[in-house]
Amino acid sequence: MDPLTTDVVEFDLATTDLRRVNAALHTPGGLGSRHVRITHPAGAHAVAAGLDAPLDVVVDGHVGYYAAGMNQQADVTIYGNAGVGVAENMMSGSVWVSGSASQSAGATAHGGLLVIEGDAAARCGISMKGVDIVVGCDVGHMSAFMAQAGTLVVRGDAGEALGDSIYEARLYVRGRVASLGADCVAKPMRAEHHEELARLLKAAGYENDDTASYTRYGSARGLYHFHVDNVGSY
Repeated sequence: MDPLTTDVVEFDLATTDLRRVNAALHTPGGLGSRHVRITHPAGAHAVAAGLDAPLDVVVDGHVGYYAAGMNQQADVTIYGNAGVGVAENMMSGSVWVSGSASQSAGATAHGGLLVIEGDAAARCGISMKGVDIVVGCDVGHMSAFMAQAGTLVVRGDAGEALGDSIYEARLYVRGRVASLGADCVAKPMRAEHHEELARLLKAAGYENDDTASYTRYGSARGLYHFHVDNVGSY
């Protein structure tokens, strides 16, 4: 949100029921502005979930489960940490977490951009289907498990079983990978991959990173179709 913006609609969750706040966000025509600030979330669940309008929403504080889940069109910024499933099933728009995120960040998300400035716990990007995720620090185990499409960028380290059973998603990791999951392998960085990575890093505010310091990972394509020779990998 532009700090010079004056037409901001404010909701205080210390005094206003979350259902009323989300209901107002679901009928944006009655807000009188596209700029919204939510204060005192105090770890509430499903804050700013299910949005489907070009709103600019700022949440001042930590949130619980499924914040900004199912987001479409909106740009949601969370100044704090996020619980399980932030931006789960996001379709478009952006979700930005200034702190760290718990498990399953960006799970099943189909589109848009998710930025987590801190760490993301286990299963970040699980079953992602087209979203772009940029994590400023580390990700936990089983991140990008069954990732089908989209991109996961990790500026730090990745936990065990990265990209297990991955399909066509692209993973870029700058740090150490504890272990790769089934059918996930390191791949060469071609010009188009450097371009894609540079674009995502710039979008997330990390344009000074050298793309040559990242390793690309993707599918070896050995598990696309069942074959008895690969049964031990399933």
